[in-house]
Amino acid sequence: MKNRMLAGFAIAATMIAAAPLMAEPELAATAPNFRAFDMHGRVVDLSAYRGKTVVLEWNNPGCPYVKKHYGSGNMQKTQAAATAQGVVWLTINSGAPGMQGHMSGAEAQQFVAGAKAKPTAYLLDPKGLVGKGYGAKTTPHLYIIDGKGRLAYKGGIDDKPSSDVADIAGARNHVLAALAEMRAGKPVSVPETRPYGCSVKYAS
Repeated sequence: MKNRMLAGFAIAATMIAAAPLMAEPELAATAPNFRAFDMHGRVVDLSAYRGKTVVLEWNNPGCPYVKKHYGSGNMQKTQAAATAQGVVWLTINSGAPGMQGHMSGAEAQQFVAGAKAKPTAYLLDPKGLVGKGYGAKTTPHLYIIDGKGRLAYKGGIDDKPSSDVADIAGARNHVLAALAEMRAGKPVSVPETRPYGCSVKYAS
C-alpha cells in the first residue's frame, strides 16, 4: 500500500511538473499559469490567485546574494510588508537535484523556519519548468503579477547589485516601490530592471 501511495505521488508530481508554460512573458502580457508542489507537498496553482497581486521570488539559500537579503532580514521584511497588504508571495526554488540550493520539502521547511521567512508558499521546481517559463535567471529574481494576471514588474529586488549587506540601507527597493504605485492606482515607474545574483541552478 505504501509503495502504491509513493508511486502515485511520483506520478502526480510528474504530471504537475509537466504542466505547460508559455514563453518568457513580456511586461503587461498575461503571466503564464503554472502548478507546483509547495514544501508541504500541496499543489499550488497560480490561477487560484487571480484578482490578487502576486510576487514571485526565485530562491537559492546557498547563494551569497540570497544570503545578503535573508541574513540581513531584508527579504523577510519585504515579504512581510507585501503580504500585510494582501499580496500573495510565492518563493520558488528551481535548483536541480545535486545542484547548489536544491532542497527537499523538509529541507525547505527548515530553511523557511530558520530564516523566519514570510512567503505565502515556498514552491519546489526541481525540473526548472516554472523558472524557465518565466525566464528566471538569478537568485534572487523577482516578478510582480497584477490582479488581472498581467506582468507588472520583473528584475532585481533593488538597485544595488552587490552581495554587500551594507548596500541595503541606501538601496531603492524596486518591489516595494512597484507595489506602492500599484496600490495607488499608478503605473509602475520602473517596470523592469536587470536582475542580479547567482545563476539559477537548472538541470543541464
